Amino acid sequence: MVTGDEAGVSKEGSPECSPVDLGRLQKEVVVEVYRAPGPGGQRKNRKETAVRLKHIPTGLTVVASERRSQALNREIAFERLQQRLAELYRPRKRRVRTKPPAGAVGAQRDEKKRRSQRKRSRDRVDVPAELD
Repeated sequence: MVTGDEAGVSKEGSPECSPVDLGRLQKEVVVEVYRAPGPGGQRKNRKETAVRLKHIPTGLTVVASERRSQALNREIAFERLQQRLAELYRPRKRRVRTKPPAGAVGAQRDEKKRRSQRKRSRDRVDVPAELD
């Protein structure tokens, strides 16, 4: 049974135009069928049961060749494509900036003091005329 969220309808009742909608996907996909590779007994290599879906707008390609039925492989391939598109279009979380730990700030400050001390030690020292 398909719930409102799966059918592309939000909980408020307004229809969404999501890229994962099955009806829209079927129009945007090129379906290729071919003979499934590998061992499979008497029937697997005789019929073209494997399905490859190419999603034109994104360039994603999905393959299903587990079942002996082309219809089942087609369903599996569409499910995989929907999952990949949902993952692709999922909004990314914004990074929450955090303060650096107190130990790290202290280490940076100490390193800066050491560096400035080293640079100060490079200053020219006036040599008394007696030593020349």
